Amino acid sequence: MTSSGKRIVVTGATGNVGTAVVRALGADPEVGSIVGVARRPSRWESPKTEFVTADVTRDDLRAVFDGADAVIHLAWLFQPTHRPEVTWRSNVLGSIRVFEAVQAMRVPALVYASSIGAYSPRDDDHPVTEDWPTHGSPSAAYTREKAYVERVLEAFDRSHPWLRVRPGFLFQKAAAPEQRRLFAGPFVPGELVRPSLIPVLPDIPQLRIQTAHTDDVADAYRRCALQDVKGAFNIAADPVLDTRALARIFGAKPVKVPAIFVRRALAAAWSLHLIPATPGLFDAVLHLPVMDCTRAREELGWTPRYSSEEAIEAFLKGLREGEGFPTEPLKADVGRGHELATGVGERP
Repeated sequence: MTSSGKRIVVTGATGNVGTAVVRALGADPEVGSIVGVARRPSRWESPKTEFVTADVTRDDLRAVFDGADAVIHLAWLFQPTHRPEVTWRSNVLGSIRVFEAVQAMRVPALVYASSIGAYSPRDDDHPVTEDWPTHGSPSAAYTREKAYVERVLEAFDRSHPWLRVRPGFLFQKAAAPEQRRLFAGPFVPGELVRPSLIPVLPDIPQLRIQTAHTDDVADAYRRCALQDVKGAFNIAADPVLDTRALARIFGAKPVKVPAIFVRRALAAAWSLHLIPATPGLFDAVLHLPVMDCTRAREELGWTPRYSSEEAIEAFLKGLREGEGFPTEPLKADVGRGHELATGVGERP
């Protein structure tokens, strides 16, 4: 382990974003050592990095954070969506425990993984800056929890002006199988997600999404941890995508379908436990604002290497090739009938 340079702790270090953040930090000469925190033992190795097995909901984090120059808090659960009390305990109460430990150990910097989902709904395409309200959408546990943690951070910010990164939808090749299971469930094989097998896509006028490649978002986290900056940063690549743009990526024909019909189909599938993504999350996505990412470009010096289309194309390639992260199962999850999966933090 390198002794000189900054010491950075990353929670959720074995996840979609966590692995990319650890790689980005490991390649930076300003970083001397990295502590990767995850609930599962990790078989993955990365330069300058030691992995610690710990659960943010119950383990003492103070020793882990001792001597850190910055903590990047990425750990987050998306499932089980049928048991919101489980995700609340991990995402909200676990985050509070992280913030309290950071404060107790006097860590100079905290970088928290917020989300576009924390923003209050907006029904036009006028881009919003970081001062847009973060009350979230009441329709989904994910957006409610992201918004609540923003309120918690406001209380801590009185003595510690900690950073918040608010990315759009994140994609990379290596995380594709896990993200498919997370949102589509086990009944949609990755091999089916190819242009020749998807002739049409629903054209929903309200739907527009902002995406970024996970490596680009990891670069933003690295910059936040190492630079003297404060506040929140919107992170997304161009262009903003609607369903017609997605149809072009898939080589499919867009077919206009009222959003209510899609929602009813999702609600039926979710109630039957066929898919993990809730109809409330679909409602929230339809009303997400478009983010203005000027501040990240000007104050962080951040510029994405990949376009939004390239990020999705990498994800699709990962689905077809079946790449994924090698992590151990949680013993506590065996036989419980659900995965405690995350797309922002720890991978299943």
